[in-house]
Formats: sequence, C-alpha cells, structure tokens
Amino acid sequence: MGNILNQIGIENYIFLSVLLFCIGVFGVLYRRNAIIVFMSIEIMLNAVNLLFVAFSTYHQDAEGQIFVFFSMAVAAAEVAVGLAILVSIFRNLGSIEIDKLKNLKG
Repeated sequence: MGNILNQIGIENYIFLSVLLFCIGVFGVLYRRNAIIVFMSIEIMLNAVNLLFVAFSTYHQDAEGQIFVFFSMAVAAAEVAVGLAILVSIFRNLGSIEIDKLKNLKG
C-alpha cells in the first residue's frame, strides 16, 4: 500500500482546506456572537494547518508538520486568553454580542 497522499491526491486536500477557510471567513463576517467568531478563526487556522501538513507530506519534508505543532500550541494559548477576555466582558456587560462590544471604545 502506497502513501495515503498518492491515493487521495493533494487536490482534494487543497479543496477541503479552501472550503474550511471559506466557512471560517463566512463565520467571521456574518456572525455576531464573539464565541462563534473565535471558532471561525480557529477553523481558518486549522485549514491552513491542513495545507501545511499536506504539502509537507507531498514534499516529504517535516518542516511543515513542525510548524503546525507550534501553531497549534499558540492557538491553544490564544483561545485560553480570548475566552478569559470574553468571560470578563460577559460579567461586565451581560452579553458578548459583537454589536454591543463596539461601545467599549475609549
């Protein structure tokens, strides 16, 4: 049995990654809930990570996979900080809707 990338084809990985990225962009642009916006950003990040792993496997080089490892570590820290900020905002305002957060400007 050969490499899984040869069986499926890199074009399908690219198509899936573009589809996931577009879903993420749609979520960021059209949703008003801050948690959904964070989830959409994570979907976009994971779409890029999928491309890194696919191209890394295609070129038989582990640098892309190492970059994905560090990218996922940074994303986990970003989610923890972002959710902590959202919890703090929810305690003060009672809502995390994007339209109400625009009023926090100084």
